[in-house]
Amino acid sequence: MTPYAVPQTKPSAPQVGERVELSRYQTSSGERILYGQRIDGVVRVTDVPAGGHGRAYLVERELEQDGNAALNALVADYVDQARRLDAIPMSKRALAEMLGS
Repeated sequence: MTPYAVPQTKPSAPQVGERVELSRYQTSSGERILYGQRIDGVVRVTDVPAGGHGRAYLVERELEQDGNAALNALVADYVDQARRLDAIPMSKRALAEMLGS
């Protein structure tokens, strides 16, 4: 039996697009920014603190399948929820409140 070389493949670096600010909102705990960014062809929406310190949340991914209208509706609804709840909509507190827990 003759040994053979196994080709070594390096994992390719992810294709990361420019991060685009979609909206800002304010709660009593501070200002937050919703960003959209395409990573490996997949659109992701994240919620991050404007000051750069604190928890970031993944809001949604794979919105490219639903188009720009879906993205705009998501952002508008998310910011509206933040204002009504005075909280980050993806936080445990806000989710519990929305679910009536």
